[in-house]
Amino acid sequence: MAGKAVKPGVAPSPKALSLHIGLNAVGGAAYAGWTGPLAACEFDASDMAAIARQQGMKASVLLTKKATRAATLSGLRSAAKALRSGDLFFLSYSGHGGQVPDVTGDEADRKDETWCLHDGQLIDDELYLELGRFASGVRILVVSDSCHSGTVTREVPQSSGLPADRRSRLMPEAVATRTYREHKAFYDQLQRDVSAAASGRAFDPDTVVAPAAGGGRLAAIADAFKPQLLLISGCQDNQVSLDGERNGAFTEQLLAVWNRGAFRGDYAVFHARIRARLPASQSPKLFPLGSVSRFLKQVPFTV
Repeated sequence: MAGKAVKPGVAPSPKALSLHIGLNAVGGAAYAGWTGPLAACEFDASDMAAIARQQGMKASVLLTKKATRAATLSGLRSAAKALRSGDLFFLSYSGHGGQVPDVTGDEADRKDETWCLHDGQLIDDELYLELGRFASGVRILVVSDSCHSGTVTREVPQSSGLPADRRSRLMPEAVATRTYREHKAFYDQLQRDVSAAASGRAFDPDTVVAPAAGGGRLAAIADAFKPQLLLISGCQDNQVSLDGERNGAFTEQLLAVWNRGAFRGDYAVFHARIRARLPASQSPKLFPLGSVSRFLKQVPFTV
């Protein structure tokens, strides 16, 4: 059956896709025997998918064992191929944040930060490289409830003094070291491959979010990043995101502010209200990239 015709001079309605990743554990074989048990990450992913569907998005969900590197990259690439200017891609991640040593010399702290997927880590370079493949004008919303989530790129000190009933979503440093040692060849080659793929592109995924990239340099990088990206994170770069029983601490407050769609402010107000509901030890961050002035003024999750 032929699709519904669009009247001349009338723009087609925006398309919206979403991908929601939540891991209550990782595969021990990929992490030197560590499984990183958490309680609320699958709930977080399911709740973000529910918002997406409520807003008219076509949502995909990857939970724990299905949240693999291949499945995640496939989801990102499929969305990049399908979406055009004016469309929306909503990506959420809930799980552990990790690190691997930087072997390409791009990171000032000599570490690449990661999302801990079930069968291996997704390096920050990879994430920004994949997001940079979206067409010019595509709106990308990333909600990351994990450690290292301020820009999904900076080092977080090891946590201490956490409430007894709260787990940190931070892969322990000793585990990160063992994991890298056991899979060094894979992660070193992966970084080189990403660096080679990024060479000659209009932007470098490592410098996109480097704190030193201020003033005109950051403006030039942002101008070269053709999609419109908003990242709402679970914490600042030097903090940790906390797990819970039903939702992560950040996601719990995001859902409360969203209030089943009753919230009608813009992204800046949305972020400010979430932040106001959390303690100073966990302060969510709003990070824009690209020409996002109109995107920022929209009601969150607007297709």
